[in-house]
Amino acid sequence: MAEKILVGNEFISTNETKTLFNPYTKKQAGEVYMGNENEFNKSADYLTSISKEYALTPLYKKQELLSRISEAVKIRKNELAKLITDETGKPIKFSLIEIERAIFTFRLGAEESSRIYGEVLPLDLLPGSERKTGIIRRYPVGLVLGITPWNFPVNLAAHKISPALACGNVIMIKPSSSSILTALALGKIVYDESKAIGLNFVPLNILPIAGSKIDKLVSDNRIKHISFTGSSDVGWSLKRKAEKQKVSLELGGNAGVIVNLDADITAAAAKIAVGGFYQAGQSCISVQRVYVHSKVYNEFRAKLIEAAKGTKYGDPYEENTVAGPMITEDEAIRAESWIKEAESAGAKILCGGNRNSAVLEPTVIEDAPDTSKVKCAEVFAPVIAIEQFEKFEDAVAKVNDSRFGLQGGLFTNDMKAIMYAYNNLNTGGVIVNEVSAYRMDSMPYGGVKDSGNTREGVRYSIIEMTEEKILVM
Repeated sequence: MAEKILVGNEFISTNETKTLFNPYTKKQAGEVYMGNENEFNKSADYLTSISKEYALTPLYKKQELLSRISEAVKIRKNELAKLITDETGKPIKFSLIEIERAIFTFRLGAEESSRIYGEVLPLDLLPGSERKTGIIRRYPVGLVLGITPWNFPVNLAAHKISPALACGNVIMIKPSSSSILTALALGKIVYDESKAIGLNFVPLNILPIAGSKIDKLVSDNRIKHISFTGSSDVGWSLKRKAEKQKVSLELGGNAGVIVNLDADITAAAAKIAVGGFYQAGQSCISVQRVYVHSKVYNEFRAKLIEAAKGTKYGDPYEENTVAGPMITEDEAIRAESWIKEAESAGAKILCGGNRNSAVLEPTVIEDAPDTSKVKCAEVFAPVIAIEQFEKFEDAVAKVNDSRFGLQGGLFTNDMKAIMYAYNNLNTGGVIVNEVSAYRMDSMPYGGVKDSGNTREGVRYSIIEMTEEKILVM
């Protein structure tokens, strides 16, 4: 029986359904109802109608709601993790980690809701403004549209829902068509906990709708803010179609990592292997390009190959699997063709490169041309390209030679190199003695260039989702 969708203040059925399949087993993961323009209008009307009431809900109630959501997610941790794996093929160990992070993200929302500070501003700076003072506060914008991807279907939804509810907004989530079941499970939790604290409404709707249909609705004037996480091409296209709405984009990358002369090579190789291959490299900050100092290159190369060959891949239900299937077999075929393209252009496949259905073997490529897709595009697959450098400044320039700029990694203990990288890498974050794939949910996270225009992390998203208003007295 198809899962109903959360539209308005209830779960409803529609005239259209979608069946979801596990990309590894090919078995049915579930069936859901799909929304259309009618359901969008019903949801937008409903959320707009209750937006002021929720904004005026006392802060302690908002905190209680977010705390209860966090606890409910914790109670259902194993169930939600299995649902992620059933739906997307994400290895179960990483699905469990994702739920732990979502628990934290909702708890952060409860905490940050009490830290939305304003300020008092003296205004008697010119004649005529004597004895005038400004009081500045942040106010919710109203209806937020959150568009979320499939690769972190619970925690990236939490990164929209938690800050929105913390600062008094209502929110409509449009989940990826590959991860609807998990979004609806999260919607049920928010629905139940809203009722449990005595609200006669729910400030969240979950609207599964085809991307081509929501594409035509993003300029709707009931939507005040759009928060999008996904591919660069889709994100920038969406921003062009929005009219008066503020649009926050958290987009893709092709992360570069530098291994300097003084690095702990054993630790760097081990971390880079995990950072490039975990959940089949399907993360926008997974390690894709690695630049290694020539004096330690051979040692690093051997250790990375060893780590890659030792990476457990395949069945996502086995607890030690690092690289499961890609989201579809077509995506695995696409990544395989990129590997072959690089090889034809002169790159050497050091290990991996083989595909079985949707599973692509963890792959290390050496000396791929900068113009090959595995170097200049977002591979979004378990593929790491390595090459050597002589001068540290050249390695930084290589990382910057990309249309993306999300996060970069650096292995070194040389403070001069660290500060040079921090001051010169054109990325949203520089991670030292760790891989680019590191993220703590409280930190500002986002990129530059084609990687986006915003910073997420609950505190930073609250700033994006509110407007300052001044009272002059």
